[in-house]
Amino acid sequence: MANPTAAMLVIGDEILSGRTKDKNVGFLAERLTEAAVDLKEVRIVSDDHAEIVAAVRALSARWDHVFTSGGIGPTHDDITADAIADAFDTPIDVREDARALMAMHYDRNGVEMNAARLRMARIPDGADLIDNPVSIAPGFTLRNVHVMAGVPAVFQAMVVSVVPTIKGGQPVISRTLRANRPEGEIAEPLGLVASQHPEVAIGSYPFILNGKFGSNLVFRCADEAALDRAVTAFQTAFPEAVEQ
Repeated sequence: MANPTAAMLVIGDEILSGRTKDKNVGFLAERLTEAAVDLKEVRIVSDDHAEIVAAVRALSARWDHVFTSGGIGPTHDDITADAIADAFDTPIDVREDARALMAMHYDRNGVEMNAARLRMARIPDGADLIDNPVSIAPGFTLRNVHVMAGVPAVFQAMVVSVVPTIKGGQPVISRTLRANRPEGEIAEPLGLVASQHPEVAIGSYPFILNGKFGSNLVFRCADEAALDRAVTAFQTAFPEAVEQ
């Protein structure tokens, strides 16, 4: 049975302008891999309502799960929650459980629960809240879309909360060989191994060390025996390939 699939939608002008460097894609990819959920696609869109709506609808229809990051804060350009609601034609308003969580947190810390902060309690109808142990303002899950903050510490905490609730498939095993040869020299035999072992995903990643080209070859498969056969086949052709 195939593993469940996922996509990630990164939202924010600051990512596209280069002002902010994304730190969330890699974290999510690692956590999903550990949970045997296959991350199939990552998109980045600007803070544009129509673009967010279109991307959410497309990704939600194609993949089992969608994770979004960014755009659920207190400022005018935090428009993700409204866009998610529109993507599913769902009403959105301040929800009492989210408001109460935030009010208690702000009161405890002597912070005013003003109108801007109250925006973060606006949740689409029917959504489940995602816990935020870092700064309390929750994310939410609507249908198969998990809506999370863009701040890495908060995003990561939300991912840790959500991913264990997803039923994964069979964990993928990975083995890496290092060949001190350029890709041009190993491409043909590597292609032959790949064609003979189609159940194994094989990636080649070139590097340069001390002015010389080499290749790291990553073999990935849920079936350990099949993985071993593919690795052995390549090492038969290139005995000098060393496992990392």
